[in-house]
Amino acid sequence: MAVTTNKGTKTEGLTWRRYKDGESDRNYRSSQDRIFQSSWTHKCPEYMLSTPPCQGSCPAGEDIRGYLNIVRGIEKPPAGVTWQEYAFRRITEANPFPGVMGRVCPAPCESGCNRNMVEDHVGINSVEHFVGDWGIENNMTYTSTAAETGKKVAVIGAGPAGLAAAYQLRLRGHGVTIFDEHEELGGMMRYGIPGFRTPREMLDAEINRIIALGVETRLKTRVGSDISFEELDKNYDAIFMAMGAQAGRPLPVPGAEAPNCVTAVAFLRAFNEGRLQHVGNRVVVIGGGDTSIDVATVARRLGNVTKSGTRDDRPEAVIAGHMASDVAAISAREGAEVVLVSRATIDKMAANKHEVEHAQQEGIEIIGGVTPVSVVVDANGRATALRVADFVMEGKETKIIEGTERDLPADLIVSAIGQGVDFSGLEQFNNNNGLIKADKNYRFPGSEKIFVGGDVIRPHLLTTAIGHASIAVDGIDAFLAGKELDKRPKVDVHHFDEIRKWLESGHEYSEIHGQIWGTSERKDILHNFEDRSQRHIIPHNELFLGHFPNVARNIRDVTVLDKEGALGNFEERLHALSEKQVIDEAKRCMSCGQCFECDNCVVYCPQTAVFKVKKKDNPTVGRYVDTDYAKCIGCHICADVCPTGYIVMGMGD
Repeated sequence: MAVTTNKGTKTEGLTWRRYKDGESDRNYRSSQDRIFQSSWTHKCPEYMLSTPPCQGSCPAGEDIRGYLNIVRGIEKPPAGVTWQEYAFRRITEANPFPGVMGRVCPAPCESGCNRNMVEDHVGINSVEHFVGDWGIENNMTYTSTAAETGKKVAVIGAGPAGLAAAYQLRLRGHGVTIFDEHEELGGMMRYGIPGFRTPREMLDAEINRIIALGVETRLKTRVGSDISFEELDKNYDAIFMAMGAQAGRPLPVPGAEAPNCVTAVAFLRAFNEGRLQHVGNRVVVIGGGDTSIDVATVARRLGNVTKSGTRDDRPEAVIAGHMASDVAAISAREGAEVVLVSRATIDKMAANKHEVEHAQQEGIEIIGGVTPVSVVVDANGRATALRVADFVMEGKETKIIEGTERDLPADLIVSAIGQGVDFSGLEQFNNNNGLIKADKNYRFPGSEKIFVGGDVIRPHLLTTAIGHASIAVDGIDAFLAGKELDKRPKVDVHHFDEIRKWLESGHEYSEIHGQIWGTSERKDILHNFEDRSQRHIIPHNELFLGHFPNVARNIRDVTVLDKEGALGNFEERLHALSEKQVIDEAKRCMSCGQCFECDNCVVYCPQTAVFKVKKKDNPTVGRYVDTDYAKCIGCHICADVCPTGYIVMGMGD
């Protein structure tokens, strides 16, 4: 690393490293010189690439700052590639479902966005939504350049984790066979989310891109019954278990065994398979997350019917019996009265805030801050109401407040309080809590070849399952190559790849193994640059927020339905931004932890010590400015005016 020098001291041959071979601090200055003096200091600017909080908050590990910089024009695509395709390729390195996740992900990345300290977060989801749709409209495909390894991996489950793992494995040249008990691929993306949130033509397009890589599928095949796990263990070099948590949890209260008390998982599956076509007049949903909102909005759209053909046509029979509703004789359809009950208050519900607001606009009543007490049943054992009450928590115990009990009439009660894994035939993997244990590489303890990911580890977001798949595939790939599994980095996401950009720009690069001294003659080394991305997430207080003026967020249009308009309306509500809006939104990104070429450091340096790197020497982002350390006096103005925190005062510590 280069050092600041006092006037008259040796300056020739300084490099990004502190010394050449055989040199030491004595060759440059005394210990006294290290003390801050009136004209200079040993602390001079260093260029530190850090991870922005959006990436640190993304369960899928996307290079969010990277594709936003592409959209805004900071990072240029290779020759012959449009920015749209380049952004699509960057997103899909981590997440092969940008169209799906741009619509349904609750966007923890936006909650973590440093821009929230200025006015409002960057609309990351809306950019991903646009790029995902562009990829479908322009028939983007995936191509693997890896040589076939001859290794075979069995993937159990065709949900987001299983499909993402298949995608990553094929890119590495491994053979993949997916086993799934359903008739179609997609898992919870297809059977757990209604089509007006994930249009099926879009979902199919994103799945088909993965299958086209050469992924084999065996549908309607349940591992543990239709085929034994032992057979997979015998015939495949590695196994990735991603069955998902598709067993809903019933209400843990008296009376919940009533036939018209069903789980959200069963309810949504019946709807998404086209079997459930109407619900009762009064539906009560218990939950507070996105699944409960999905159930409530579906029930509101399905509505009630004035005639029902047979007792078998009741919603609970359809949900439980895998038969379709017979609506041929239905004379009229009316809106169902839908109530959503949550233990959390409305403002603290886990569901997306805008989805909560839309549900209320559609006429769904939401009652927060209450807990189910029991299910009221009639003489035939059918539920007629859900009894709820106000409560307080005493430690981990729920204490009912006397006198607050009341009954909510119900023809159908839907429990959306969580999911579990169906371990039938795979009981040996149950950790006694309805999940599967895994280490930090998502390898099953006690086995070298079995890896796991998704809801089988912990039911969470679709993007979480995708992130699990990426990490697990790294481990599978290492195992199949006979390598030890590396320790995962502190910030375990996809990062800006400077070497790739260097090669992409037509420059040569020779790989360095170990610590090499005396690099002053190397042309592929960035002067005084350090990549801290894998260990440091840059917070807002390391930025110069005063650089950023207030700029209103570009918000996607949403079709807002009222109580009457929701009935029978299954059209997509969320609409993509225009190309101009997407570019404008990406420009709101502050590029935290990476230079975005604002020129502040060059303009404000009183010594003209900071200078722009010549274009011929600047093939990639992060090589825009450099420092003449013979001129630098360590005033730290460049660091103070750097909006992104890319410049820090260091060296000599």
